[in-house]
Amino acid sequence: MASRNTLRRALLYVPGSSQRFLDKSRSLVADCVAYDLEDSVTPHKKAEARSLIRRALDQPAPAGIRERAVRINSVESGLALGDLTEVLQSPNLTTLVVPKVNSPSDLTFVTDVISHTLSQQQSSREDRAPISILALIESAKSITNLREICAATPLLQGLIFAAEDFALDLSLTRTPSLTEFLFARSAIATAARAAELPSTIDLVCTAYKSERALAGLEEECRGGKQLGFNGKQCIHPSQVETAQRIFGPDPDEVEWAVRVVVADEKAAAAGRGAWTLDGKMIDVPVAEKARGVVRRAEECGFDVFAVREKWKGEEPE
Repeated sequence: MASRNTLRRALLYVPGSSQRFLDKSRSLVADCVAYDLEDSVTPHKKAEARSLIRRALDQPAPAGIRERAVRINSVESGLALGDLTEVLQSPNLTTLVVPKVNSPSDLTFVTDVISHTLSQQQSSREDRAPISILALIESAKSITNLREICAATPLLQGLIFAAEDFALDLSLTRTPSLTEFLFARSAIATAARAAELPSTIDLVCTAYKSERALAGLEEECRGGKQLGFNGKQCIHPSQVETAQRIFGPDPDEVEWAVRVVVADEKAAAAGRGAWTLDGKMIDVPVAEKARGVVRRAEECGFDVFAVREKWKGEEPE
């Protein structure tokens, strides 16, 4: 069985009602492209968009895209069942983005539809990739129900913060500092980590058409990373490279992590529980963090072996 994707440094939305955008997206390089049936599709285009996305999914996966997801309409809209019935027909579908998840019942509904649909299909055999769910957190009710939402289904692989709808729900005005979202963002990142969900995807940067906008995007990415997010939503292809660079391990960080891992292996062999590197104590939590950085670096395509060779002579102090 194919494994689930856990690297989503950038999640780029592509309007599902535009054949031109769907075709163009095949040439992109991105961790995750989400074909959209919700906000970017007007009501009278929903049925057509379902068909276009189904045909896009049925094509072979583009070389530069790790994951193709579909953002369906919310359960409360009454359109989710029609969306799921169509897109689940494609054996290439691996990921569903579910908007406006206010309570566990939203995810229970989606999970039940997935289970029922796949049980009726020949393609539900072992060779089909498992379905993952990413839940959009968009309201005060979502925030208060985070623990229950995270436990609603084993298919859940991550949380996404939808800042614009959250601001609407709480009558907030978005500012460049994003301080009005600090509590919600921290709560989402913490809840996802507590539930051991691999993906926490931060808010959209709404500006993208100038150098100043890209500078703002970089600042937002760094701020999100500091809060515990490991990816960002993108609404334009020009945002993807910045998001993936910042949410990927920094080269200096990778070098430090490899040094720690190499020296820790030698310290463990010598029976030492704590040791020092560059005058700083290295204990179990620090060594485990370093191993996590190395694993993520490998996922992102870093030549970790070459770095290990460089530091294979490192000895713990």
